[in-house]
Amino acid sequence: MMAKRDPEAVRIARLISDFLNDYAPSALTASEHTLKSYRDALTLYVCYLESEGIGSGQLGRECFGRQRIEGWIRWLQETRGNSPDTCNVRLASLRAFLDYAASRDVEMLYLYEEAKHVKRQKCPKRKVSGLTRDAVAAMLSAPDLSTPAGRRDLAFMVLLYATGARLGELLGMRMGQVHIDGVPEPHVTLVGKGGKVRTAYLLPRATEHLRRHIAEAHGPAPNPDDVVFYSRVGGKGRAMSAPAIDKRLKMHARKARESCADVPPNVHAHQFRHARASHWIEDGLNIVQVSFLLGHAQLETTMAYIDVTVDEEAKAILGLEADRGETEKKWKGSGGSLRSFCGLAR
Repeated sequence: MMAKRDPEAVRIARLISDFLNDYAPSALTASEHTLKSYRDALTLYVCYLESEGIGSGQLGRECFGRQRIEGWIRWLQETRGNSPDTCNVRLASLRAFLDYAASRDVEMLYLYEEAKHVKRQKCPKRKVSGLTRDAVAAMLSAPDLSTPAGRRDLAFMVLLYATGARLGELLGMRMGQVHIDGVPEPHVTLVGKGGKVRTAYLLPRATEHLRRHIAEAHGPAPNPDDVVFYSRVGGKGRAMSAPAIDKRLKMHARKARESCADVPPNVHAHQFRHARASHWIEDGLNIVQVSFLLGHAQLETTMAYIDVTVDEEAKAILGLEADRGETEKKWKGSGGSLRSFCGLAR
């Protein structure tokens, strides 16, 4: 006869499952990168518990205490070789879970309060290799406009810079969010982190490039549900992938560097957002206006753009994605384990 599961262990496993599969996607973020970050952090936390000899029979609230979390951070650094940036993002993801757990089970509230006092790792502040105005101009001159892909890439980069949008906001944008005809002021509606909606008004140049792209890619009567920048393989209902955009940007950067040494060889989409924020500041907008235009929830986040410091989330995402290749192997073969019990087995 199968042994009876401990009720507390079952409750915690259910909280993990509900957080990852229901709450985070619906209430916290639509970003695939951030959702992967949550799953990776919780999976690695459970991996750490297993390394400490904890199985499903021992899973309880005490497994999420401050000392245990601090031990996990050391394990991430010493055993897995994670950088301070990556450790901080893992910690933030675990805190998000404990915040959710506390809202569902008052007996776990003290764990969230303890987790908030776990110290973040010190990270050296480094300069962002942003895009100068000349670099932006060179990038916009790089696409081959004799090809549909080149014209699409130009429209994408113009819109990316004009709006200061996050990459995911543009990739997920559908035709129903575009308002450039029959309105006093052309604009697009962007859906950001946590489902927050904001309006980005467009100047004539950006409006014209977007209008041309829509006419060529969508025809005279676009479907409001179609993705503006869709995948040629997946069709109009499927967005281009972030890796596909990244590959195209780096291709254009190689050409742009021939005429402008300011263009970094490893250009990525976030640098257009950073450039737009920096140039808005240079053009006289105040910090509150720029924060609103970028869709930042906290003014402190916008301050990072003025100081030209690294965007920790962007850096952490790169670390997480690089780390995934290794973790896929380590998480295999976990049948019957604590990971399997918590629904985190691969």
